[in-house]
Amino acid sequence: MLAALYCNPEDLRLEQTPLPPIGAGELLLQVRAAGVCGTDLRIWHGGHRKFSPGTRRILGHEVVGEIAQCGEGTPGFQPGQVVFVAPNMGCGRCVQCLTGYNNRCADYAALGITLDGGFAEWMRVPAAAVQQGNIIPLAPDVDLAAAALIEPFACVLHGQDALHIQPGEVVLVIGAGPIGLMHAKLARLRGARRVVISEPLAERRLLAARAGADRLVDPLHEDLPAIVRQESGGLGADAIIVAAPSHQAQEQALQLAAIGGRINFFGGLPKDRPLIQFDSNLVHYKELIVTGTTACSTNDCRRAAELVNAGRIDLRDLVSQRFPLSQAPAAFAAAEDRKSLKIVIEPGLLEGTSS
Repeated sequence: MLAALYCNPEDLRLEQTPLPPIGAGELLLQVRAAGVCGTDLRIWHGGHRKFSPGTRRILGHEVVGEIAQCGEGTPGFQPGQVVFVAPNMGCGRCVQCLTGYNNRCADYAALGITLDGGFAEWMRVPAAAVQQGNIIPLAPDVDLAAAALIEPFACVLHGQDALHIQPGEVVLVIGAGPIGLMHAKLARLRGARRVVISEPLAERRLLAARAGADRLVDPLHEDLPAIVRQESGGLGADAIIVAAPSHQAQEQALQLAAIGGRINFFGGLPKDRPLIQFDSNLVHYKELIVTGTTACSTNDCRRAAELVNAGRIDLRDLVSQRFPLSQAPAAFAAAEDRKSLKIVIEPGLLEGTSS
C-alpha cells in the first residue's frame, strides 16, 4: 500500500509498504480522509518528543475510514461501516484514565504519534483502541473530510468545557485559524450573544466571516480593547479563548476579561520561550478564572462526533483543500502557508487532483 512515512525531520517519503496484518480484537480500515494537523507539522520539523532519531512512522491522527476487515472478537463492527477514529489510548490504569481523562495519561499511545496512522491507504486499529471505545460510527450523510476534523473539534469542546459559556455572554476568540473558528462555532451553539474574533492576517479574517463571528478585528491596526468594551457594553469579555501561540495575547487576555471572566490558554507557547508577564492582581481583583487545556479525551471525541452526526456543528467550510495521498508533501506545504484552514488527505482522490 502507499503511505506517507516520517523518516527524519523534514523528510516525508511516499513509499509502498506492506498491508498491515490484523489480529484478534483489531480492525483494518480503508482510510477515506485524514486531516493534516499542526502536530503533524511539528513532528515533520523534528519537534515532537515521541519521535527519536531513526523513527520511521506513518503520520496522521485525524482519521476517518471504512472498516474493511474485522478481527476475531470485535462485536458491533462489520465491514462497510464508516467510522471516525479517536486517536489517543491511555494506559487504562492510572488515575487520569480511570477518571475519564485519558488525554492526561503520561503513558499514552496514539495513532499517528506512537503508532502508524492514517496517511496511508490502509490503517490497522489496535485492540486497545477498539476496547476503549475509540471507534465511532458516522452518520451516512456526513462529509468525510469534515468528519476528519472531529478530533480537533473535540479538543475545542474540551477547552470550552472549562469556560462554562452561558447564553447571552460575550466571547472573544484570539486567533482565526481552524481551531479559533471552531471555537467561534461552538460558542455560538452554546448561546453566546456576541462572538468577537481577533486575527492579524487578512486572509484568515475573510475566512472567519463564515464562522459566525459578530465582529472581526485586526489587532495590528485596530484598538482591540476599545472594540471589546464596545461589544460588551464596557464590561469586558465574559469568556476569552487564546487560540494562538502568542505571549502578548495571553497577557492581554487578563486585561480584556470582564470581572468574573474566564480565560482559556488553548494555544501552547514555544517550549524554548514559555514564560509570560502575568499580572496576578488582575486575576485577584477581577476574580478571573484562568485555565489551560490540552488535547481531548475519548469521551470528548464521542461528544464531538454526536454534534457532527446530528448536524448541529458544520465543519465543512473549514476544509480549505483536499489532496490525494500521492500529493502528501504538497498537502503539508499547503498546511504551512497560514492562508488555508484545514488540509485533508483523501487517499481515494485521483492522482494529480486536489480541490
